[in-house]
Amino acid sequence: MADLRVAVDVGGTFTDVCIFDQDEQQMSVTKVPSTPDDPMEAVLNGVARAGIDLGDVRLFSHGTTVATNALITRKFPKAAMVTTEGFRDVIEIRDGTKDNLWDAYADVSGPYIRRRDRFEVPERIDYRGNVVTPLDADAARSLAQLLKRRGVDTVAVCFLNSYANPENEERMREILQRELPEASISTSAEVLPEIFEHNRFNTTVANAVLGPLVSGYVNALDARLTEGGYGGELLLLHSGGGSMTSQMVTKFPVRLAASGIAAGAIAAQHIAEQCGFDNAVGLDMGGTSTDISLIADGELRETNEWEVEYGHPIVFPSIEVLTIGAGGGSLAHIDVAGSLRNGPQSAGAQPGPACYDRGGEEPTNTDANLWLNRLGTDLADGEMLLDRERARTAIAERIANPLGLDVDTAADSILRVANANMADAVRLVSIRRGLDPRDFALIAFGGAGALHGAEVARELNIPTVIVPPSPGVTSALGCLLVDIQHDLSQMYTAAAADTDAHDIDEAFAQLETEGRERLRHEGVDEADSVLRRGISMRYQGQWRSLQVTMGSGPDALEQAIQTFHEEHEKQFAFRQDSTPVEIYQLHLKALGKTPKPTFTPESESAGGTPEPKGEREVFFEGRWLTTPVYQREELRAGQTLPGPAIIDQLDSTTVVPPAAHASIDGWHNIRIDLSEGKDKR
Repeated sequence: MADLRVAVDVGGTFTDVCIFDQDEQQMSVTKVPSTPDDPMEAVLNGVARAGIDLGDVRLFSHGTTVATNALITRKFPKAAMVTTEGFRDVIEIRDGTKDNLWDAYADVSGPYIRRRDRFEVPERIDYRGNVVTPLDADAARSLAQLLKRRGVDTVAVCFLNSYANPENEERMREILQRELPEASISTSAEVLPEIFEHNRFNTTVANAVLGPLVSGYVNALDARLTEGGYGGELLLLHSGGGSMTSQMVTKFPVRLAASGIAAGAIAAQHIAEQCGFDNAVGLDMGGTSTDISLIADGELRETNEWEVEYGHPIVFPSIEVLTIGAGGGSLAHIDVAGSLRNGPQSAGAQPGPACYDRGGEEPTNTDANLWLNRLGTDLADGEMLLDRERARTAIAERIANPLGLDVDTAADSILRVANANMADAVRLVSIRRGLDPRDFALIAFGGAGALHGAEVARELNIPTVIVPPSPGVTSALGCLLVDIQHDLSQMYTAAAADTDAHDIDEAFAQLETEGRERLRHEGVDEADSVLRRGISMRYQGQWRSLQVTMGSGPDALEQAIQTFHEEHEKQFAFRQDSTPVEIYQLHLKALGKTPKPTFTPESESAGGTPEPKGEREVFFEGRWLTTPVYQREELRAGQTLPGPAIIDQLDSTTVVPPAAHASIDGWHNIRIDLSEGKDKR
């Protein structure tokens, strides 16, 4: 029996499949068009196209956009919210902020559950966890019967101060489950036991509305894989950079709301470490959007608060990824002021760019790359043929003629605007934090990342671009590199100087008990379980906190305080060692180790420049240049390619611009050195 590790990542345009044969140390990839109406169909199509015998698969990992798309489109099941009397409008009032402070006419979108579906019951817990008013059981039963008559599929139970004592929420859950045995019930104390009610309520509401949708999708896919012969657990990547089994996903579906974008960031971190770079920027450019991640000192940046739509926070640890509307399918258009714009609107998978010949008439980045001959006329190994003349017509009619440009210049301008948009996004995640992009490498992947990576790097004076062996399916590879992971937290507010280390240990012991129980529930052996402590602290008088790592032992708290001072200085450019420090919250990361592929580098013994498979005229910097075209699969470790050059492969195309040169390393990454071109300019 073979030892296969399979990962599937569903994107907006293509679904990517990555298969690693551990015994043979070989990786194979394939792509199929995504099926937005039923994402599972694309997953199974990809498995079939790859010729995978599911009986040989040891690990099947999946990054999905089902939860993200549901929150964007708001196609939810019938949902209700139950809260403390007087607090039904917490998620409507929010925190009073706006995405665009100066636009008086732009309103924040409404809550995921409408006001008429939000109900109140008498109950009250104080901030210390004391029961001030017990739950009114009669009112709760009457409400449960009303929800049953309405045919509600999912309920979010959000009581004030339940983080301090979940007694009333648990009682409400019991009453609802008796009347609505088939409904999905989410309680805020279980989903997010934290103090701020807006964040806690909204995260719980998002969990509730996603419950039936995600559970149905995951359970159906799990069943189809089992029918096909797969005997292991279906692992789904979540926003925190770990994975969950299908059983835990049904309990915490909101954790999948950033599933797909996390995979690319994890893969970028792996490639940067593989190539010896502590600092790197991940540029994951797909068909619809570009996801930008930052690796600094070998670590991915994380955030504890994020959102799919502004004003609706999801408070779970998530890899920090900046997403912009710049992809292969991003539409080029002229705004009302007569300026050329690129995105965020996208042609998507249907109808797609004009060159797809599926009814699209507006030019995209793909059309511009195709006309300039940077992109060949077939995608995904002939799965899709591109029409170059349709690309030219779209560019001419929509951009070139209105601006008085020739088609070549118009197409080049489309790409320049797209590259500038991506470079600005990289500046936001680097320069804004005091980090110099020139100290970083750029990891370019995604279906379109290798086409644009070198030009984006030049815009930022980044000297090195790394293109992984299978850039178009690198996000899928990221799904194979993660462990099962759960993030738990507990409020613990106290002055650090007055806190007994033993009390802290006892509080962590409770979290660790729950963490071990979750891992056991997912079939993780004790020997494969890893528990990592963290602690959030703040200076006295602050309300925002900073999380740092926490060890064990009598000196652990003192060491954590010193780490807090150091991290505060790094992030906010000041520290106040004389100011008392307060503990705000305890965190635990429970990891269950999963089998991962091991990669063996090849000796870089091959030298010289390989023979190209052909040549074509490619437009660079205002002129057409005769450019050699290479086949990626024929390149060997140690070979070098002077620019300009085009490198074709199944899942992507790499552009090496003039005044640059590329080399193939032992991992079969393409490393593009741009320092020569920088010196010349």
